[in-house]
Amino acid sequence: MAHTLDIISVVCDDLAVYEPLLNMLISAGCVPYLFHSAHDFLNSKRCISTSCLIADVQLPSTNGLDLHELLVASGNEIPTILLLAELDDDNRARALKAGVPHFLRKSFINGELLACIKATLKDRTTLRRAP
Repeated sequence: MAHTLDIISVVCDDLAVYEPLLNMLISAGCVPYLFHSAHDFLNSKRCISTSCLIADVQLPSTNGLDLHELLVASGNEIPTILLLAELDDDNRARALKAGVPHFLRKSFINGELLACIKATLKDRTTLRRAP
């Protein structure tokens, strides 16, 4: 049986966050793809194969939560983890209502993010794997 790897798409324009995040995902055995905007992600073919989406809530234009809501509305619900600078009650409530149970402050510890990814991948209903 062939081994498959989880594709983790990261939508973030914060250099201080995404470079260490990509290195950590590679070390964890994931296949990360970086997108600097929701537009870049939506126009890629990665929407189809993404196992888990990690998206920044503070993106210009379409933010991470908006992106998740757009994907759900289009019938392409991808398990999502949101990155936030501040975890306020409004964002928390909106995320939970949109079906995003996992969100982290940008000062996350690698173990926290890996635990969120593991829980997100375990909870997903549709398997999305790369050959």
